[in-house]
Amino acid sequence: MYKLKKYKAMKDHFIFIFAFFLFIPNLKNLNCKALAIFPTKASRKSTILECGSRICLLSKISHHCHSNILRNTLVPFDDEKGEASKKLSFRGGHSSEDGTIFGLPAATVKPLGLLYLAQFVLFIGVGIVLPVLPIYGKAIGLSSASNGMVIAAPALGVLLLARPAGKYADIARKPAMLLGMALIAISDFATALSTTLIPLVISRLGLGLGRCISENGERGMLADLGGTVPSFRGRVLSIQQAVYAGGIALGALVGGTVVETYGPRAGFLCVTAAAMFTLAVYTFLPETKNSRLSADGKREKNAMGWRDLLKDPRWRSLSLLEIGARFGFAAKLASIPVIAATVLPGGAVGAGGLLSASGFSALIGGPIGGMLTDRIGAKRTVITSGIFSGISLLSVPLALRISLPEFLPNGSFFIAAVLLWSAAVAAQGTAFNALTQELAPVGAEATAMSLPRAAGDSCYLVAPFLLGIIADWTGTSLGIDVAIAGLFGLLGVAALMFT
Repeated sequence: MYKLKKYKAMKDHFIFIFAFFLFIPNLKNLNCKALAIFPTKASRKSTILECGSRICLLSKISHHCHSNILRNTLVPFDDEKGEASKKLSFRGGHSSEDGTIFGLPAATVKPLGLLYLAQFVLFIGVGIVLPVLPIYGKAIGLSSASNGMVIAAPALGVLLLARPAGKYADIARKPAMLLGMALIAISDFATALSTTLIPLVISRLGLGLGRCISENGERGMLADLGGTVPSFRGRVLSIQQAVYAGGIALGALVGGTVVETYGPRAGFLCVTAAAMFTLAVYTFLPETKNSRLSADGKREKNAMGWRDLLKDPRWRSLSLLEIGARFGFAAKLASIPVIAATVLPGGAVGAGGLLSASGFSALIGGPIGGMLTDRIGAKRTVITSGIFSGISLLSVPLALRISLPEFLPNGSFFIAAVLLWSAAVAAQGTAFNALTQELAPVGAEATAMSLPRAAGDSCYLVAPFLLGIIADWTGTSLGIDVAIAGLFGLLGVAALMFT
């Protein structure tokens, strides 16, 4: 506190006192060094003149503060040591000085909690519908080839809109999330109403477009919120990974009951309701995009695009890494269920149990990846977990051939390999997201993070078909196709190691 008794000439310093109390609410978001502008000792005439100049400077500072608040941004507060901020401001100028939650600023934890809640409900709906789509296609008379077109349609939509959606999300996060989630809800509802191939493909293509827009905004918002607490970035992202895995696993368990009771169409109505709930929760989130104003008062735009990013070997290696990792996910969808139904007791029931268990194993891998990211760094965690995930898939042919002790059930080593892959790839996903956030250029975060995602999504257009050809050539029960997927994953890790 400034003691006014130090100033004997109160009349001469009246302007200074007025300026201090007028603009002090806006100074709380600034570095305390700004307070050094106030004079301490001066003559009567010089004090009045200096106070006038200080008022002009304070008015500029006040305008800067108000522009940050009224633009509905999240503004980090750096202390004198340059450490990461724990004071943030959102719409209306509310500060997080009220306290912290779990050691994090309340202004960061509250939007994160809403985001995690909304996505958990959404992923439950997604988990319900994942095993339903092929069954639904068969129920309306589609062939296996037509089902393949339906399954590939969302990936095509994501790939087509990845670049413009990233640029749109870099303008503002929240509008992209709302628009994309609304399109997801409409597309899922249209899927439930579709009875022929063309409307079904159009509906799934719309789902991919909506996912692309919404996910770019979500990744950008997570980058903004995680950037306010860099030392907790890995753990923030690991919670999001656990929310995804837990929602999918829980939804898969609920989905069987829903489909058996109400039919395949009910699954899409469930995910529609989940998307509507998520959309409603998103309306309560603050805008976290910190747009900057240039000297002439216009909003600055980062013109960096994918072509500029690909000139950087780090982003090329990240794209290759994502492509390699997506081969593993393609094997999970196309190859592992077929092998599990052949090897495990119970056939299709055993295969479904394995996929559900792999979802729960990701609940372990995600937090481990977040903890390692905060301790040893994102790149090292990506490489380490990527090696484990690649080796686990490479070991599948050996796990299928090795003789088991009598006390172990059939396929025990195969189950262990799949669960290890699931945990390792969850840890890799957490660290990978943290690494892309660290490397993303300021102002183009969503655009940058959409580049590896688009490269990975393009893999879905060819990977299942390629793995299917390998399985037909070598035999589905040998697991050679799964090992090839693991090899691609290791090649992606190697690309990152040498950059």
